[in-house]
Amino acid sequence: MKYEPEFIPMSRAEMDRLGWKEIDILLVTGDAYVDHPSFAMALIGRLLLAEGWRVGIVAQPDWKNPDSLKVMGRPRLACAITAGNMDSMLCIYTVGRRFRREDIYSPGGRTGLKPPMASVVYTQLCKAAFPGIPTVLGGMEASMRRVAHYDYWQDKVRPGVLVDSKADILIYGQGELSTPEVFRRIERGESLDGIPGTVRFLTGKASAEFKIDDSCVLLPSFEEMKSDKDAMMREMIILEREMNAWCGKRLLQDYSGRYLLVEPPQPPMSSAEFDRVCEFPYAWRPHPSYKERIPAFETVRDSIPAVRGCPGGCAFCGLVSHQGRHVISRSQESILRSVERLKKQKFFRGTISDVGGPAGNSYGHHPANPELCKKCRRSSCMFPNHCPNYVADEQPLIRLLRRLRREEGVKHVFINSGIRLDLALMQPELTAEIIRHHVSGHMKVAPEHLHRRVLALMRKGRPEELEEFMRIFERVSRECGKEQYLIPLFISNFPGCTEEEMKVVDDFLASHNWSLEQAQDYIPLPLTMGAAMYYSGKTPDGEVIEVNRGLRERRTQLAMLKHRRDGCRNFAGERIGKNGAEPSGGNTKFRGGGKHGYGSKGSSHKEKRHERH
Repeated sequence: MKYEPEFIPMSRAEMDRLGWKEIDILLVTGDAYVDHPSFAMALIGRLLLAEGWRVGIVAQPDWKNPDSLKVMGRPRLACAITAGNMDSMLCIYTVGRRFRREDIYSPGGRTGLKPPMASVVYTQLCKAAFPGIPTVLGGMEASMRRVAHYDYWQDKVRPGVLVDSKADILIYGQGELSTPEVFRRIERGESLDGIPGTVRFLTGKASAEFKIDDSCVLLPSFEEMKSDKDAMMREMIILEREMNAWCGKRLLQDYSGRYLLVEPPQPPMSSAEFDRVCEFPYAWRPHPSYKERIPAFETVRDSIPAVRGCPGGCAFCGLVSHQGRHVISRSQESILRSVERLKKQKFFRGTISDVGGPAGNSYGHHPANPELCKKCRRSSCMFPNHCPNYVADEQPLIRLLRRLRREEGVKHVFINSGIRLDLALMQPELTAEIIRHHVSGHMKVAPEHLHRRVLALMRKGRPEELEEFMRIFERVSRECGKEQYLIPLFISNFPGCTEEEMKVVDDFLASHNWSLEQAQDYIPLPLTMGAAMYYSGKTPDGEVIEVNRGLRERRTQLAMLKHRRDGCRNFAGERIGKNGAEPSGGNTKFRGGGKHGYGSKGSSHKEKRHERH
């Protein structure tokens, strides 16, 4: 039997209205429940409903009180737990290790509704509330902390989150293919061994009897990770090498005779499978129990998810470890059906704010020969050079955007996902199409840096790409007679970036009279190559690099970007101040200036991209 309630129940009263005496699976999440495909718990909940299980959600429970999980009774099968769409430590703390002023995934943006290391806390809460119940851990935080890792906010090496939480199994990556199989096996009482995209912690007899053979690759042990900083880099190199779903091997990490066993990743979904999970009967709005706005929903409520995965493999970004580098695109027909559903929402006013994913210009990309991808161990399709097997086809997105522009009831279609500069320069027709028709006044781009060596450490493209794109942007904007602005993102204090190299960015901004509202200081996210470089103080090749760690060391580079505030560039390359005023205090000349400039929108988007993304 399939259940399709308007909202997944969060209370006994909602269960009663559905005629449910019990739920099969309880979903526990650190985010407010928003029934939209961009919110992982809604997607997984709808997937489990579609597979025939009765599902309930407890969102942001009181983590000090196990009774807060008992509002719908004991689930028949299991508890599924996630910290939410972002790592809880990143959600709570800034790069300066101070409390954030807002939690965008909470009602009213209120802070304090989720605990640090929420995956561990919620799992232990479930075990206290329902003794003996199977617990399944998933989501962004679990995925990025699936093996021993460096935690920047605690400044120490932590074990895989499964070791601390003592959950029965961890699902990493996107999870749509692994999740139903895990719960089917729990229901049948079968072993959870060998499910792709999962992690288990083997203890006791299971650990003693496990046979290490050629199907396994040993990671540095947890003791090595704590005593030898170079072990973090060795671990990350192995992880990246074995992330291919078709040729990757099992990974094994020793914890004093007990083993953390990481199965190879699930293969990426097909386009049809992606269509299916995006077209569940979502309500496309927060649960009606919320009376306050949820900032993260306001950002995506008019958007359509279209792409999964990113070919970039940037060293600072968690996308490769979580979504993978294989690009999956929804079919045009599926996206149009989602547009029809969006048009029925009371809040919709005719503007689709985004059609995208990790990158706004990767829709429809595919391998020339899929069999070659099954043998590839590269961490990036774009660095150090563009893989000839990666087809950056611009026509699918051009056709989709033109079709959406003709859609009745749709006034505007914007691309607000970040545009990759390397792809934009490879797709001249698509880039011009986006600039002419699909820029909402401001276009976000992420050059990250302008020094060649630092860009190489970041696994980004050439320093000339930004100026090449600026010329295209200014020319096309002028041709179509539009006042449009570029919002760039630069990262300060990336491992290996010295003050001299950061000055290259500062000099560029000065030479173009370009000011920024806010800078992004580097945060070492768990299970990224950048974090391994930050912790070890070395590149993957073993070169010793300069790393700025404390606030005192970081301040100089951050100040280089922060002193250039309150403006962005218009299509003619002129600097525009807040509310369109010239920075010098001259007459108001252009609309939509710096108040929506770099940082206030750009940095928050980037932070989320690092995490899901």
